[in-house]
Amino acid sequence: PQLPAFTGLPGCRVNTENFLPVHFFHLFMDDVFLEEIVEQTNVYAEQYLRDNAARLKPQSRATHWVPTYLQEMKRFLGLSFLMGLIRKPSLASYWSTSPLMATAIFPATMTRNRYLLLLRMLHFVDNALALPRDHPDCDRLFKIRPVLDHFVDRFSEVYVPGKEISVDESLVLFKGRLVFKQYIPSKRARYGIKLYMLSESSTGYVYNFWVYTGRDSSIDPPGCPATFGVSEKIVWELARWLFNKGHHLYVDHFYTGVQLFKELFRVDTVACGTIRSNRKGYPRELVCKKLERGQCSALRNNELLALTFSDRRDVYMLSTIHDESTSPVAVWGQVAEVRKPACILDYNRHMGGVDRVDQRLEPYTALSKSYVWYKKLALHLFHLATLNAFIVYKDCSPESRMTF
Repeated sequence: PQLPAFTGLPGCRVNTENFLPVHFFHLFMDDVFLEEIVEQTNVYAEQYLRDNAARLKPQSRATHWVPTYLQEMKRFLGLSFLMGLIRKPSLASYWSTSPLMATAIFPATMTRNRYLLLLRMLHFVDNALALPRDHPDCDRLFKIRPVLDHFVDRFSEVYVPGKEISVDESLVLFKGRLVFKQYIPSKRARYGIKLYMLSESSTGYVYNFWVYTGRDSSIDPPGCPATFGVSEKIVWELARWLFNKGHHLYVDHFYTGVQLFKELFRVDTVACGTIRSNRKGYPRELVCKKLERGQCSALRNNELLALTFSDRRDVYMLSTIHDESTSPVAVWGQVAEVRKPACILDYNRHMGGVDRVDQRLEPYTALSKSYVWYKKLALHLFHLATLNAFIVYKDCSPESRMTF
């Protein structure tokens, strides 16, 4: 097919001359953002102490609260990040004085009680502004909305992904009570808060994301056809800022559909993905056709290619990028007679952006019982912002430290 030319300008959109590594972190979490967290944490602490004054026991940790400030919040976040590198069985064990468990940096930076108190009071928005749960405009993500809006803006403002991008879902581990908690057995976390992410295939840079809040989630991106379902609207919302630039989008069977791919092609965004065999519009003759292992069958309708390939099981593909060509593949390091369609090879090569993010962030999974859901999600986004900052740093500093 005649593919649209890629006209995007990938890479960092900020002048990073004379940047130190920490300045890349500040691109996503600057002092203005952190000062807002400091302010809201102090506001919540004041509200909490006022509302619970009669119930607090004299020995309660909360009675020792003093307002926090910017440098202390930075130390708090630094220790929280460090916990991903130094794994211990509980939060308290990071302040252990046992010769077998001691890690000097933690007590030297902040006392245990102060850290736990900051974690208890950590807040991102004024609770006094919350709408009642039965209000039609009630936002399930109200507790973390400023953080979400900040990162959605910064991720797209700082860096532009290359030609190949992918959309997939990620799961933030959370096993507590939450009305929109999801169960995905294929994910490492299995239980948690589901995020839909658009990432750069080659690096894993997360350009955009959207938090799923249940079946009644409202999503209606501008320019989206009224006939789209939720999965198609998610792709449209995540990718719409990259339309008309010739990007190649890779998605899995949850999103792939004939109507979506046609509409994406109309805005100069070509796509490829696995598809469920019973999806509306997918040719029934490809589903019913019996193939020997290694064989493929394809049909084309204008820009759309529908293809079935028989491997260990039948694989169904839809693409506006590829033709029916095949390429030899290596088996156990040797190029064998096995040939696979180009659309499958490219899908396997470019679909792993979000999985790469999950793999890199897995060590930073927050200790479970010490975090309510919005704090857990916020810390996950802080880690995600740090990973994005590292990717931008590597893009702007391509030379290795090992210079001779």
